[in-house]
Amino acid sequence: MSGTIIFFIILLVLVLIIGFKTIKVVKQSEVYIIERLGKFHKVADAGLTIIVPFIDHVRSIVSLKQQTMDIPPQGVITKDNVTITIDTVVFYKITDPAKAVYEIQSLKKGIEYLAITTIRDVVGKMDLDETFSSRDTINDQLRVILDEATDQWGCKVDRVEIKDITPPADIRDAMEKQMNAERNKRAQILTAEGERQAAITLAEGKKEAAILAAEADKEAAIRRASGEAEAIKQVAEAKAQEIAMVYEAMMEANPDEKLVQLKSLETLKEVANGDANKVFIPFDATSALSTLGSMKEILKDDVKKKKADK
Repeated sequence: MSGTIIFFIILLVLVLIIGFKTIKVVKQSEVYIIERLGKFHKVADAGLTIIVPFIDHVRSIVSLKQQTMDIPPQGVITKDNVTITIDTVVFYKITDPAKAVYEIQSLKKGIEYLAITTIRDVVGKMDLDETFSSRDTINDQLRVILDEATDQWGCKVDRVEIKDITPPADIRDAMEKQMNAERNKRAQILTAEGERQAAITLAEGKKEAAILAAEADKEAAIRRASGEAEAIKQVAEAKAQEIAMVYEAMMEANPDEKLVQLKSLETLKEVANGDANKVFIPFDATSALSTLGSMKEILKDDVKKKKADK
């Protein structure tokens, strides 16, 4: 009886061992590389996998997730003979698990060595200033070269990023001094440009003010001259009306010769007293009397004509 129990115990242990060797559960985003008698047999995807115990075995478990690899900081000599230290990270993903296992002994070591040599080759063709200003270009070149080289290993390089570029201490000091000088230069240029613009604006303002003042003076002069002309015109019209009224009054009064002479002298006096009039009377008394006589004859002719009309 005891021998039977021992047999069943041994049988149960064997069944458990065989079951453990036969049944495999593959996790999500992982694959198993299965070998049969030392030769590649299949790639087991996520889920339940049955293998033949003692004949098949799992050679490797490969992750299909995107992975990152920090490349140790590397000293690189630039084109202008400056030694800088570059720290890089590589993002890659395995696309063919069988190649990743069988085509290279260590995929991570292969990617690391290839990245180091590629960085030295790419950066060695650039000047120091170009390495700082062309990070995107360096990243793209590294990604393309690494992706092409690792394709035969069943690997795809998605991104390569330069985390840091560290120049020597003396180069850093010189670069800081250069940047300070550039900042001071830009500040001086901006200050000078601001002063120049302010001077231009001030000059334009003065010019506009002078133009407006000249136009105002011109307008005032035009208005003043127009007013004076209008005043002279009104004075002349008033004087003409006065003379006409005097003439009509004299004609109605039927003046004699002495009255005509007297009124003519009074009219000449009024005309001479005007601000806008200048009258030149000759000193020769005979000419004055002749003028008065002529006016008398004109007045007499007008009186006779009126009487004849009546």
